[in-house]
Amino acid sequence: MKKLLAAAAGVVALGLAATAAAQGPTEKVRKLNLYSWPQAAFPQSYQAAQLIAQQWRQLGLEVEVKPLQRQQQTQLIWFSRDKWDVTMWRMVGRPERSDPDEFLYSLYHSSYAEKGYNFIGYINPEYDKLAEKQRTQLDREERRKTAFALQEIINRDQPQAFLVHPKSLMAINKAIFKEDSVVNQSGIGIRNIWTFLKIEPLGAQKDLIINSNETINATNPLYIGGAVDSWVTDLIWDRIMRIGPDGMPQPWAAESVSWADDTTVDVKLRAGMKWHDGKPVTVDDVIFSFQAPAGDKAPMYKPFVTDIVAIEQTGDMSLRFKLKSPNTTFLTATLAKINLIPKHIWEPVLKDLAGKPETAEQLKEVSKIGSGPFKLVRWAPTEEILLEKNADHWAAPKIDRWIMRIVPNAEATLGMMKRGELNFIGMFGGDPEVLVKFAKDNPDIAVKSEVDIGFEYVAFNNRRPPFDDTAFRRALSVAIDRRLMVSAAWSDYAIPANSHVSPVLSFWHDPAVDSFKTGVADAKKILQDAGYRVVGGKLYYPVGKQEKLATE
Repeated sequence: MKKLLAAAAGVVALGLAATAAAQGPTEKVRKLNLYSWPQAAFPQSYQAAQLIAQQWRQLGLEVEVKPLQRQQQTQLIWFSRDKWDVTMWRMVGRPERSDPDEFLYSLYHSSYAEKGYNFIGYINPEYDKLAEKQRTQLDREERRKTAFALQEIINRDQPQAFLVHPKSLMAINKAIFKEDSVVNQSGIGIRNIWTFLKIEPLGAQKDLIINSNETINATNPLYIGGAVDSWVTDLIWDRIMRIGPDGMPQPWAAESVSWADDTTVDVKLRAGMKWHDGKPVTVDDVIFSFQAPAGDKAPMYKPFVTDIVAIEQTGDMSLRFKLKSPNTTFLTATLAKINLIPKHIWEPVLKDLAGKPETAEQLKEVSKIGSGPFKLVRWAPTEEILLEKNADHWAAPKIDRWIMRIVPNAEATLGMMKRGELNFIGMFGGDPEVLVKFAKDNPDIAVKSEVDIGFEYVAFNNRRPPFDDTAFRRALSVAIDRRLMVSAAWSDYAIPANSHVSPVLSFWHDPAVDSFKTGVADAKKILQDAGYRVVGGKLYYPVGKQEKLATE
């Protein structure tokens, strides 16, 4: 009798009218491993993971938070896509993401589930068609409607649980650099290529010394890494266009870019460009740079070149792109995205990879020769990376060297800033209020903040039960209190998120998805309606559904 009462109490706890029938061991939803960053490296994400685990346990789930160092997490989540259930993750703000295509298309299109950005394995033909459609819509208002529809589909299916759009806090030492020479980029902040080119030293100190609380995963022009990887990549390799501080694409390695018609783009390159090894940058190099990702060896970049039908040289320093169909995102998502790489270095590398399972993304020891405004001098992966200015570049920086030091501890970051061992805080992993107070106590420090284009989220592996069930994913997402994420994990330096398009991109962001209702009670109701049961305080699948026990 006591056992029956206990089982019944467990069912009532979820609000389900079900009996405690005998259950096989595979009918209980297995323990979920929630992977996160270590607390020391990213305390906000780690704290969010702990809070989320607490909320999910109220649904009858067994959840263990497992911190992993960045390289281990990347190896498991990105390169072993069928061997994990759920992980903390983030998409960082990058200038080219000021157009939402990279998130609207690449993040969820089914063709990039095996390799590429869709690492969660979300498959939805309805979404695919609309994601393809928005690329071809030259009418901005019509494309906006499609962008809204895509956000509504993701809101409905919850393939991942959005958490927050963080407010990034950065700082400079204004006794060393002229404060008004720092450039703020919308959705990015002051840590951007325009700042690194234009920032003016006030005295003899000509080195910009920036921190990172993350190690660098790779400096590789065919790999789209995390935040700090991209800081370095942006400086070493040029692109035909770049996103300006206003969020609009502008010619960079090109003197001019023009549409000949709806599917034809003409590019005239700058004269006199050289690779860091002294060899000239040729039209052939540029064509190769866009052909290299078209195969299967650079899957992260492949989405940005798939619409190119042909590239032809039209003059000594000019070329023409022919597209399959009109593509309103081409200038931002392709010409401002693809890194220019030297053919004489990369062609043999890619030929060597032919027939092998490895991709160019996995290459660590690979040439760092670019044509950008900075050259790589030294890289100690867990300590620092040192770049020096390319004085021959048409946009040569005003600083002599760009040095990034790996400082995992927030307190140590502030100590180094005070001692002059740093003069630019590019990311701060500690309590934002501590940085604000530090600036008040040290008048030479100026703090700047900006809401990020990117977002923090919980990634569900849609390939694996129970995350292949929309109702289950939605219930887990609904259980997460976004306001608690903002206040407790991000100390109010963030805004709640429920979209892959940041409110910073106000024209493209659908405000309707911001009304996403959350709460454990609502999550329990979703599970109840889908047939899930709580027995003895543990969550079980609907009757008749079983799962082979999985290991990670």
